[in-house]
Amino acid sequence: MDFWPEFLASSWGKEFVAGGFGGVAGVISGYPLDTLRIRQQQNAKSGSALSILRRVVATEGPGALYRGMAAPSASVTFQNAMVFQIYAILSRAFDSSVSVNDPPSYKGVAIGGVGTGALQSIMLSPVELVKIRLQLQDKSQSKLHQMDCHKGPISVAKSIIRREGARGIYRGFTITMLRDAPSHGFYFFTYEYMREQLHPGCRKTGQESLQTMLVAGGLAGVASWVCCYPLDVIKTRLQAQTPSSPHKYNGILDCFRRSVKEEGYSVLWRGLGTAVARAFVVNGAIFSAYEIALRCLFNNGNIQAENRI
Repeated sequence: MDFWPEFLASSWGKEFVAGGFGGVAGVISGYPLDTLRIRQQQNAKSGSALSILRRVVATEGPGALYRGMAAPSASVTFQNAMVFQIYAILSRAFDSSVSVNDPPSYKGVAIGGVGTGALQSIMLSPVELVKIRLQLQDKSQSKLHQMDCHKGPISVAKSIIRREGARGIYRGFTITMLRDAPSHGFYFFTYEYMREQLHPGCRKTGQESLQTMLVAGGLAGVASWVCCYPLDVIKTRLQAQTPSSPHKYNGILDCFRRSVKEEGYSVLWRGLGTAVARAFVVNGAIFSAYEIALRCLFNNGNIQAENRI
Protein backbone atom coordinates (compact mmCIF):
# COMPACT_ATOMS: atom_id res chain seq x y z
CA MET A 1 0.00 0.00 0.00
CA ASP A 2 2.92 2.34 0.67
CA PHE A 3 4.69 1.58 -2.61
CA TRP A 4 3.32 4.38 -4.80
CA PRO A 5 3.78 7.25 -2.30
CA GLU A 6 7.37 6.16 -1.65
CA PHE A 7 7.99 5.53 -5.35
CA LEU A 8 6.73 8.98 -6.37
CA ALA A 9 8.71 10.60 -3.57
CA SER A 10 11.96 9.44 -5.20
CA SER A 11 13.62 11.21 -8.10
CA TRP A 12 13.65 7.98 -10.13
CA GLY A 13 9.93 7.49 -9.50
CA LYS A 14 9.13 10.96 -10.77
CA GLU A 15 11.35 10.44 -13.83
CA PHE A 16 9.57 7.16 -14.53
CA VAL A 17 6.08 8.67 -14.37
CA ALA A 18 7.09 11.73 -16.40
CA GLY A 19 8.69 9.51 -19.04
CA GLY A 20 5.47 7.53 -19.22
CA PHE A 21 3.41 10.65 -19.85
CA GLY A 22 5.82 11.69 -22.60
CA GLY A 23 5.67 8.30 -24.28
CA VAL A 24 1.88 8.09 -24.26
CA ALA A 25 1.63 11.61 -25.69
CA GLY A 26 4.04 10.64 -28.47
CA VAL A 27 2.20 7.45 -29.45
CA ILE A 28 -1.25 9.03 -29.56
CA SER A 29 -0.15 12.12 -31.48
CA GLY A 30 1.81 10.36 -34.22
CA TYR A 31 0.58 6.82 -34.70
CA PRO A 32 -1.55 7.37 -37.87
CA LEU A 33 1.42 8.99 -39.62
CA ASP A 34 3.62 6.09 -38.49
CA THR A 35 1.23 3.62 -40.14
CA LEU A 36 1.40 5.59 -43.41
CA ARG A 37 5.23 5.65 -43.21
CA ILE A 38 5.47 1.88 -42.73
CA ARG A 39 3.20 1.21 -45.73
CA GLN A 40 5.20 3.60 -47.91
CA GLN A 41 8.48 1.91 -47.01
CA GLN A 42 7.26 -1.63 -47.61
CA ASN A 43 5.57 -1.29 -51.01
CA ALA A 44 7.06 0.47 -54.03
CA LYS A 45 3.59 0.88 -55.56
CA SER A 46 1.93 2.25 -52.44
CA GLY A 47 1.91 5.85 -53.69
CA SER A 48 1.96 9.05 -51.66
CA ALA A 49 0.98 9.31 -48.02
CA LEU A 50 -2.27 11.04 -49.02
CA SER A 51 -3.24 8.32 -51.49
CA ILE A 52 -2.47 5.62 -48.89
CA LEU A 53 -4.57 7.49 -46.33
CA ARG A 54 -7.55 7.65 -48.67
CA ARG A 55 -7.24 3.99 -49.65
CA VAL A 56 -6.88 2.73 -46.09
CA VAL A 57 -9.83 4.74 -44.79
CA ALA A 58 -12.01 3.68 -47.74
CA THR A 59 -11.18 -0.05 -47.68
CA GLU A 60 -10.30 -0.76 -44.05
CA GLY A 61 -11.81 2.12 -42.11
CA PRO A 62 -10.18 4.85 -39.99
CA GLY A 63 -9.41 2.33 -37.25
CA ALA A 64 -6.78 0.72 -39.51
CA LEU A 65 -4.56 3.79 -38.97
CA TYR A 66 -4.33 2.83 -35.29
CA ARG A 67 -3.90 -0.92 -35.84
CA GLY A 68 -1.04 -2.23 -33.72
CA MET A 69 -1.02 0.76 -31.37
CA ALA A 70 -1.58 -1.50 -28.37
CA ALA A 71 1.93 -2.95 -28.75
CA PRO A 72 3.87 0.33 -28.28
CA SER A 73 1.24 1.72 -25.89
CA ALA A 74 1.60 -1.25 -23.54
CA SER A 75 5.38 -0.87 -23.31
CA VAL A 76 5.81 2.84 -23.88
CA THR A 77 5.62 3.92 -20.23
CA PHE A 78 8.43 1.62 -19.14
CA GLN A 79 10.42 2.16 -22.33
CA ASN A 80 10.40 5.96 -22.23
CA ALA A 81 11.03 6.05 -18.50
CA MET A 82 14.07 3.82 -18.93
CA VAL A 83 15.30 5.82 -21.93
CA PHE A 84 15.27 9.10 -20.02
CA GLN A 85 16.82 7.56 -16.90
CA ILE A 86 19.55 5.69 -18.79
CA TYR A 87 20.32 8.88 -20.68
CA ALA A 88 20.51 10.89 -17.45
CA ILE A 89 23.04 8.41 -16.05
CA LEU A 90 25.16 7.92 -19.18
CA SER A 91 25.29 11.61 -20.16
CA ARG A 92 27.19 12.27 -16.93
CA ALA A 93 29.11 8.99 -16.78
CA PHE A 94 30.89 9.73 -20.08
CA ASP A 95 32.03 13.20 -18.96
CA SER A 96 32.75 13.22 -15.24
CA SER A 97 34.54 16.60 -15.42
CA VAL A 98 31.19 18.42 -15.27
CA SER A 99 29.90 19.43 -11.85
CA VAL A 100 26.73 17.75 -10.59
CA ASN A 101 25.18 21.20 -10.27
CA ASP A 102 25.74 21.94 -13.97
CA PRO A 103 23.95 20.39 -16.97
CA PRO A 104 25.82 17.63 -18.84
CA SER A 105 28.27 18.75 -21.52
CA TYR A 106 27.27 18.40 -25.17
CA LYS A 107 29.90 15.67 -25.49
CA GLY A 108 28.30 13.73 -22.63
CA VAL A 109 24.85 14.32 -24.11
CA ALA A 110 25.83 12.89 -27.52
CA ILE A 111 27.73 9.85 -26.21
CA GLY A 112 25.09 9.19 -23.57
CA GLY A 113 22.44 9.30 -26.28
CA VAL A 114 24.31 6.71 -28.38
CA GLY A 115 24.55 4.36 -25.39
CA THR A 116 20.90 4.89 -24.54
CA GLY A 117 19.80 4.05 -28.08
CA ALA A 118 21.85 0.85 -28.13
CA LEU A 119 20.44 -0.35 -24.79
CA GLN A 120 16.81 0.51 -25.47
CA SER A 121 16.82 -1.42 -28.77
CA ILE A 122 16.91 -4.63 -26.71
CA MET A 123 13.34 -3.95 -25.61
CA LEU A 124 12.20 -1.97 -28.65
CA SER A 125 13.05 -4.52 -31.35
CA PRO A 126 10.32 -7.10 -30.49
CA VAL A 127 7.75 -4.32 -30.00
CA GLU A 128 8.59 -2.81 -33.39
CA LEU A 129 8.40 -6.24 -35.05
CA VAL A 130 4.88 -6.87 -33.73
CA LYS A 131 3.78 -3.33 -34.57
CA ILE A 132 5.05 -3.53 -38.16
CA ARG A 133 3.36 -6.90 -38.77
CA LEU A 134 0.04 -5.45 -37.57
CA GLN A 135 0.40 -2.21 -39.51
CA LEU A 136 1.05 -4.07 -42.77
CA GLN A 137 -1.81 -6.49 -42.25
CA ASP A 138 -4.52 -5.98 -44.86
CA LYS A 139 -7.70 -7.55 -43.49
CA SER A 140 -9.48 -7.53 -46.84
CA GLN A 141 -6.62 -9.45 -48.47
CA SER A 142 -6.34 -11.81 -45.51
CA LYS A 143 -9.99 -12.83 -45.83
CA LEU A 144 -9.74 -13.13 -49.62
CA HIS A 145 -6.75 -15.48 -49.50
CA GLN A 146 -7.79 -17.19 -46.26
CA MET A 147 -4.67 -15.95 -44.49
CA ASP A 148 -4.31 -15.48 -40.73
CA CYS A 149 -5.91 -12.23 -39.59
CA HIS A 150 -4.43 -11.19 -36.26
CA LYS A 151 -6.63 -9.34 -33.79
CA GLY A 152 -3.88 -7.79 -31.70
CA PRO A 153 -0.22 -7.78 -30.63
CA ILE A 154 -0.48 -10.93 -28.49
CA SER A 155 -1.87 -12.88 -31.44
CA VAL A 156 1.00 -11.68 -33.64
CA ALA A 157 3.66 -12.50 -31.02
CA LYS A 158 2.28 -16.02 -30.56
CA SER A 159 2.22 -16.55 -34.32
CA ILE A 160 5.84 -15.39 -34.69
CA ILE A 161 7.07 -17.70 -31.94
CA ARG A 162 5.07 -20.62 -33.32
CA ARG A 163 6.26 -20.21 -36.91
CA GLU A 164 9.72 -18.69 -36.53
CA GLY A 165 10.80 -19.85 -33.09
CA ALA A 166 11.96 -17.79 -30.12
CA ARG A 167 14.68 -16.16 -32.26
CA GLY A 168 12.00 -14.92 -34.62
CA ILE A 169 10.74 -12.39 -32.10
CA TYR A 170 14.14 -10.65 -32.33
CA ARG A 171 14.18 -10.52 -36.14
CA GLY A 172 15.78 -7.21 -37.10
CA PHE A 173 17.50 -6.65 -33.74
CA THR A 174 20.91 -5.82 -35.27
CA ILE A 175 19.54 -3.24 -37.70
CA THR A 176 17.39 -1.77 -34.91
CA MET A 177 20.50 -1.22 -32.79
CA LEU A 178 22.45 0.22 -35.73
CA ARG A 179 19.58 2.65 -36.30
CA ASP A 180 18.85 3.63 -32.71
CA ALA A 181 22.38 4.14 -31.35
CA PRO A 182 23.41 7.06 -33.62
CA SER A 183 19.87 8.43 -33.92
CA HIS A 184 19.56 8.83 -30.14
CA GLY A 185 22.92 10.60 -30.08
CA PHE A 186 21.58 13.14 -32.59
CA TYR A 187 18.25 13.19 -30.78
CA PHE A 188 19.42 14.27 -27.34
CA PHE A 189 22.23 16.51 -28.65
CA THR A 190 19.82 18.42 -30.91
CA TYR A 191 17.27 18.85 -28.13
CA GLU A 192 19.78 20.15 -25.59
CA TYR A 193 21.51 22.40 -28.13
CA MET A 194 18.30 23.88 -29.58
CA ARG A 195 16.61 24.52 -26.23
CA GLU A 196 19.69 26.48 -25.15
CA GLN A 197 19.73 28.44 -28.41
CA LEU A 198 16.02 29.23 -28.22
CA HIS A 199 16.12 30.08 -24.51
CA PRO A 200 19.67 30.89 -23.32
CA GLY A 201 20.39 29.65 -19.82
CA CYS A 202 17.43 27.27 -19.66
CA ARG A 203 19.60 24.14 -19.44
CA LYS A 204 20.70 25.28 -16.00
CA THR A 205 17.52 26.95 -14.79
CA GLY A 206 14.99 24.58 -16.38
CA GLN A 207 12.68 27.52 -17.05
CA GLU A 208 12.14 27.26 -20.82
CA SER A 209 8.72 28.03 -22.29
CA LEU A 210 6.28 25.52 -23.75
CA GLN A 211 7.09 26.90 -27.19
CA THR A 212 10.78 26.13 -26.66
CA MET A 213 9.98 22.56 -25.59
CA LEU A 214 7.77 21.94 -28.62
CA VAL A 215 10.21 23.39 -31.16
CA ALA A 216 13.39 21.88 -29.65
CA GLY A 217 11.71 18.49 -29.23
CA GLY A 218 10.32 18.59 -32.75
CA LEU A 219 13.69 19.48 -34.30
CA ALA A 220 15.37 16.74 -32.24
CA GLY A 221 12.96 14.21 -33.68
CA VAL A 222 13.54 15.41 -37.24
CA ALA A 223 17.35 15.27 -36.85
CA SER A 224 17.24 11.74 -35.41
CA TRP A 225 15.12 10.45 -38.30
CA VAL A 226 17.02 12.13 -41.14
CA CYS A 227 20.36 10.72 -39.96
CA CYS A 228 19.16 7.11 -39.86
CA TYR A 229 16.27 6.91 -42.31
CA PRO A 230 17.83 4.49 -44.84
CA LEU A 231 18.51 2.07 -41.98
CA ASP A 232 14.87 2.35 -40.93
CA VAL A 233 13.72 1.40 -44.44
CA ILE A 234 15.92 -1.71 -44.35
CA LYS A 235 14.66 -2.54 -40.86
CA THR A 236 11.03 -2.33 -41.94
CA ARG A 237 11.62 -4.68 -44.87
CA LEU A 238 13.52 -7.22 -42.79
CA GLN A 239 10.93 -7.25 -40.02
CA ALA A 240 7.99 -7.33 -42.42
CA GLN A 241 9.05 -10.60 -44.07
CA THR A 242 7.53 -13.81 -42.77
CA PRO A 243 8.17 -17.48 -43.63
CA SER A 244 5.45 -17.16 -46.28
CA SER A 245 6.78 -13.91 -47.82
CA PRO A 246 7.52 -14.14 -51.58
CA HIS A 247 10.72 -12.09 -51.23
CA LYS A 248 13.29 -13.27 -48.72
CA TYR A 249 16.28 -11.17 -47.68
CA ASN A 250 19.39 -12.87 -46.36
CA GLY A 251 20.42 -10.17 -43.95
CA ILE A 252 21.01 -6.42 -43.92
CA LEU A 253 23.42 -6.16 -46.87
CA ASP A 254 21.32 -8.44 -49.08
CA CYS A 255 18.21 -6.36 -48.33
CA PHE A 256 20.12 -3.15 -49.12
CA ARG A 257 21.55 -4.47 -52.43
CA ARG A 258 18.29 -5.95 -53.70
CA SER A 259 16.18 -2.97 -52.68
CA VAL A 260 18.50 -0.52 -54.44
CA LYS A 261 18.87 -2.76 -57.51
CA GLU A 262 15.13 -3.22 -57.95
CA GLU A 263 13.87 0.23 -56.96
CA GLY A 264 16.85 2.61 -57.09
CA TYR A 265 18.53 4.61 -54.33
CA SER A 266 15.37 6.66 -53.85
CA VAL A 267 13.84 3.67 -52.06
CA LEU A 268 16.08 4.43 -49.09
CA TRP A 269 14.30 7.74 -48.59
CA ARG A 270 10.74 6.67 -49.43
CA GLY A 271 8.30 8.01 -46.84
CA LEU A 272 10.81 10.48 -45.38
CA GLY A 273 8.36 13.38 -45.63
CA THR A 274 5.77 11.49 -43.62
CA ALA A 275 8.41 10.41 -41.08
CA VAL A 276 9.72 13.97 -40.64
CA ALA A 277 6.21 15.41 -40.18
CA ARG A 278 5.42 12.70 -37.64
CA ALA A 279 8.78 13.16 -35.88
CA PHE A 280 8.22 16.87 -35.31
CA VAL A 281 4.72 16.36 -33.89
CA VAL A 282 5.56 13.30 -31.80
CA ASN A 283 8.81 14.47 -30.25
CA GLY A 284 7.50 17.94 -29.55
CA ALA A 285 4.70 16.21 -27.64
CA ILE A 286 7.07 13.79 -25.88
CA PHE A 287 9.46 16.40 -24.51
CA SER A 288 6.67 18.83 -23.62
CA ALA A 289 4.66 16.19 -21.75
CA TYR A 290 7.81 14.91 -20.04
CA GLU A 291 9.04 18.32 -18.90
CA ILE A 292 5.59 19.48 -17.77
CA ALA A 293 4.90 16.26 -15.87
CA LEU A 294 8.33 16.46 -14.22
CA ARG A 295 7.72 20.02 -13.06
CA CYS A 296 4.31 19.13 -11.70
CA LEU A 297 5.80 16.21 -9.75
CA PHE A 298 8.73 18.20 -8.41
CA ASN A 299 6.73 21.46 -7.94
CA ASN A 300 9.85 23.45 -8.70
CA GLY A 301 8.74 25.91 -11.29
CA ASN A 302 6.09 26.90 -13.78
CA ILE A 303 6.10 27.19 -17.54
CA GLN A 304 6.67 30.74 -18.64
CA ALA A 305 3.40 32.30 -19.71
CA GLU A 306 4.55 34.84 -22.26
CA ASN A 307 5.43 32.28 -24.92
CA ARG A 308 2.69 29.73 -24.39
CA ILE A 309 1.09 28.32 -27.52
